[in-house]
Amino acid sequence: MRVVIVGVGAIGGTVGALLALAGQEVIGIARGRQLEAIRDKGLTLRSPQGVRVAELPVVAAPDEIDWRPDDAVLLCTKTQDTEAALAQLRLAGVDEQPVFCLQNGVENERLALRRFPNVHGVTVLLPAEFVVPGEIAAFGSPCEGIFDIGCFPGGADEADRALAELLTPVGIAGFVTEDVMASKYGKLILNLANIVGAAMGREAESADVKALLRAEAEAVLTAAGIGWQEVGDADPRRQELLKILPVEGAASVGSSTAQSLARGAGSIETDFLNGEIVLLGRLHGVPTPANAYFTRLAARMLAEGRAPGSVPREEVAAALGL
Repeated sequence: MRVVIVGVGAIGGTVGALLALAGQEVIGIARGRQLEAIRDKGLTLRSPQGVRVAELPVVAAPDEIDWRPDDAVLLCTKTQDTEAALAQLRLAGVDEQPVFCLQNGVENERLALRRFPNVHGVTVLLPAEFVVPGEIAAFGSPCEGIFDIGCFPGGADEADRALAELLTPVGIAGFVTEDVMASKYGKLILNLANIVGAAMGREAESADVKALLRAEAEAVLTAAGIGWQEVGDADPRRQELLKILPVEGAASVGSSTAQSLARGAGSIETDFLNGEIVLLGRLHGVPTPANAYFTRLAARMLAEGRAPGSVPREEVAAALGL
């Protein structure tokens, strides 16, 4: 199996670096300054396990790859970039190869299944950050991450097992599951807090805000008949496999949403996190004012070029009636 990583950011970069360092055949698809930095000096991975530099071959687009039947595609872009990435993959000749969605939210698998017959979901528990081109910081120990892997919309197959067996020895514990989307909905609930920290700052008092977002999500998912699996602190695997530790030379910015704002990436994924709850609420007649507020706030922060942590708690509390 050759692994092709689409989007060499925090997640794709960590996976790609670990695989490359272990001698696995892997190719990355990157863009802009990240592409240039990796080509120039390799990909630096900082973690509690040390600082390592991976020589990771990267290209700018899928049509630069001579695709093989045994390739596995790891889609690691943000959801707002998924449509364009999938279109490029199809034009480049990808067809029957397994496409694994290593992404937050629950929309990517549906988008992929419109184009490809062999789609898999991956719930990513991997505390990593990408702010500086050519460098990734991963804060998990003893493993860098935990992945739940399964077919979409359900079941599991040999491709899932092969990926888990490839990842586990390099530091990402892979678990094959028959119902990966239950795990992904559990991760979605956790990710509703991304924009809270990105807006108010990680040190701001936010427990009441996060509880409000979660309550809306649970009401919506219940109304929609969608089950979820807890993958937060209550997941016993975290205590054994994924403790969050400091990384020398790497200051933590925060969630993927905060990282996008810090990098000036030009887009953030809030519409596919909190916005997913808003969408389901509108479809099933459940009010979701708090999640709707944060989708609007995220769009405003992006339009105004606001930095992470620049929204006062008082502003948020007033808007939510707290």
